Amino acid sequence: MMNDHVNRRSRAPFFALVAAFAAAWLVTTAWAGPLEPLERQRGGVRQEVKANAEPIRFAVIGDFGSGSKKERDVADMIKTWNPDFIITAGDNRYGRTDYDLVIGQFFCDYLKDVGEGVYCAGGNATVNAFFPSVGNHDYSDGGGINEYLSYFNLPGADFSSRSNNKRYYDFVWGPVHFFALNSNPMEPDGASANSAQAQWLKTQLMASTSTWRIVYFHHAPYSSSLVHGSYAPMQWPFAAWGADAVIAGHTHTYERLEVDGIPYFVNGLGGKSIYGMGPALPESKVRYNGDYGAMLVEADPHRLRFRFVTRSGKVIDAYILPAPTPTPAPWPHPFYLPLLFRQLEGLDLK
Repeated sequence: MMNDHVNRRSRAPFFALVAAFAAAWLVTTAWAGPLEPLERQRGGVRQEVKANAEPIRFAVIGDFGSGSKKERDVADMIKTWNPDFIITAGDNRYGRTDYDLVIGQFFCDYLKDVGEGVYCAGGNATVNAFFPSVGNHDYSDGGGINEYLSYFNLPGADFSSRSNNKRYYDFVWGPVHFFALNSNPMEPDGASANSAQAQWLKTQLMASTSTWRIVYFHHAPYSSSLVHGSYAPMQWPFAAWGADAVIAGHTHTYERLEVDGIPYFVNGLGGKSIYGMGPALPESKVRYNGDYGAMLVEADPHRLRFRFVTRSGKVIDAYILPAPTPTPAPWPHPFYLPLLFRQLEGLDLK
């Protein structure tokens, strides 16, 4: 019994020291504010990873609405992937064709509550699974933007969007929060970095609690293409506002770039035509203009996996973006070190 008593006494200074460090850590944490569940990155606070979050897969197609065999080839490939839904990088229709011919004919199983047509009478989907962004040809061709807005019901009756319009909108599917923008200068709320549309995006990105945040629209902010090239008006600070990836089209090529630490994709090989490449931008990582294709993206709480695949099934690019890592607890702030020293005074550490 005496030996046990001595052992307990000999361990007392050690436990006191641990308690002192714990007290200083707790005070420091309280001084610094509550710890965030995941790393604060690029403007927003991440949602804690949920082990039971369902993984999703979706396709991305851009500059495709021609009604051609090339578009059909890409559409048929996408169907073999069995994606949960499809998003587009704009130019959903070219020339005098109507949306039923270039959208309804190929993607009716993903549409809900669209305009009536010969190929697709309102859509076969029980929940809308087709989320376009507006391209310049959606303005200039056919019936223009009014025909686009009449055909699509966006984001769909089963989704809520905070924009209160169909020209730009947001929706959440699985672990991803999507933001479809209108990059055309005719947008009533503006399409510059200080516009009302941009302020809406900044607010929504920074408020989002989804694991992932993807922004997509038509005009590519950065591109090495000989035609169009980089579109400076859309070089918004997406990363600083909280975006994880940016997807665009307009230049009929495929390209992956890294800008401000996040991936930017140009996805414009959906079936209309193919543009030549100019000198590679410093931000460029992968460039391709050999054939038509689309992107397949898979998302879960732990990673985003992007692939660009040609209509023949060749994988041109594969890129994985891992989820943010938890932030470690801070060490005691120097301001509170005197508190720690006072706790240690008089301790016999022998």
